Amino acid sequence: MSAFMNHFSFEFRTGIRNKELLLMNYLFPLGFYVMAGMFVTELNPAFRETVIPSMILFAIMVSMLLGLPQPLVTAREVGIFRSYKINGVPAISILTIPALTTMLHTLIVAVVITATAPLIFDAPLPVNWPGFIVVFLLTAFAFIGISLLISVISSSSRATVLWSQLIFLPSMMIGGLMIPAHMMPDALARIGMLLPSTYSMSAFQGLAKNWTIGFDPYWSLAVLLAGGVLSFGLAIYLFCWDSHNRTQRGHPMLALLALLPYALGALLLW
Repeated sequence: MSAFMNHFSFEFRTGIRNKELLLMNYLFPLGFYVMAGMFVTELNPAFRETVIPSMILFAIMVSMLLGLPQPLVTAREVGIFRSYKINGVPAISILTIPALTTMLHTLIVAVVITATAPLIFDAPLPVNWPGFIVVFLLTAFAFIGISLLISVISSSSRATVLWSQLIFLPSMMIGGLMIPAHMMPDALARIGMLLPSTYSMSAFQGLAKNWTIGFDPYWSLAVLLAGGVLSFGLAIYLFCWDSHNRTQRGHPMLALLALLPYALGALLLW
């Protein structure tokens, strides 16, 4: 337990001291939140209703997708994981501790957004706080699983950026953050249901806001939970200690199985 806490404390401090991680964990999400709140709410006043969940989801995606995988891939490339293995650090700790510290950073940002949005942008607070917290936790868990899976299957730092952007950019455009799913063409809305962000926004709206949406929001929670569990399990299974040792227990293409819960949701819930 002492070793776990020391590792956790080190990773948490790194997320603040490292300039790149500080940008991804705090500066970029909060800066975008202020800019989006100022400009988007002027162009579309209805955005005030969803500015809190949208910007929290944005912070989760930035921290998890753009910030979390890169240090893990770099550590594997320079051989840090080999020293961990020699000293008996299990693979699950190598993946879990950075994920937990990133989630803690994201929680701090979420608290800042939730506390300031009603004061700055006249945004309404969640109606159902337990539902709001559960959706936040499951959303973070789903994106943590995807981020860890990206870090495990990426062959290099460049590949990490490509895989992360493959999820991040579509999530921004058709994942429900800026444009509600019901306002998009049917084809784009269905494609959007392959992304965790779509289920997160529907769960925020259905459970935290008590809005009526197209399907039961508890199905969104189930999809996020299943996606997170499957992604995290695949990340542990496909984990490799050394970039120079290409021996793996499974082919990286197995990572596509992580899309299964979202694909089933697109087929059955739309």
